[in-house]
Amino acid sequence: MVLVIDVGNTNMVFGLYEGDELISTWRMSTEMAKTADEIGITIRSFFEDEGKDIKNVEGVIIGSVVPNIMYSLTHSINKYIGIEPMIVSADMKLDLVIVRDDPKTAGVDRVIDLVAAKELYGTPAIVIDYGTANTFDVVNEKGEFITGFISAGVKICAEALYQRSAQLPKVELVAPQTFLAKDTISSLQIGIVAGRIGETIHIIETLKKELNIPNAKVVATGGLAKIIDPDNKIFDICDPILTLKGLKIIYEKNKGL
Repeated sequence: MVLVIDVGNTNMVFGLYEGDELISTWRMSTEMAKTADEIGITIRSFFEDEGKDIKNVEGVIIGSVVPNIMYSLTHSINKYIGIEPMIVSADMKLDLVIVRDDPKTAGVDRVIDLVAAKELYGTPAIVIDYGTANTFDVVNEKGEFITGFISAGVKICAEALYQRSAQLPKVELVAPQTFLAKDTISSLQIGIVAGRIGETIHIIETLKKELNIPNAKVVATGGLAKIIDPDNKIFDICDPILTLKGLKIIYEKNKGL
């Protein structure tokens, strides 16, 4: 079995692969104060709760955008699984050319998603990840990561409105069914989500035109992707576990090297 770990700003997502099949997923909050023992005991409990033997794990790979938690996380893997984890970096075999002034500064999560999209869905592709922040990245037909940028995530926008406006409440983030708002709650829901939908459509159209990739596949991932496109009219592919798949692909490319 192979354990893949996606460390994001809000959550750490764990995926357990048996061969090419993802057999279990778990999630825990990303808290820098957690010790190696706290993380290790939690991981061990995940396995025990599902009747999986942690001793059968043969490899671990981590993709992280949170450097401050890596000491505790890697030490927990060493202590509780007995394996030195593979850490995703630009120096690894990726079969992806990172076209940047300094490839090592490319966001690891974005690179992982692009590797997965390239291998699974082909190129050219526009890959969008809806998380704490929204990332829009492009891999061309040559397998090159040629451009990408970041915008504020849906939750960040909603939280900013709540914190900065004395009379605006927190609201559930849902895809708008109509633009006819009849109260404050629906006004906020429509404004927050519709704004991100409009942003998404405009960015996709602009990238396809300016990069001359009219037939590029649009691949979306992240927990909030379905809110942006509930009727499957914007994205060609919505893959909620794209990052976990990318981690497994990178592990296979680099094991034994």
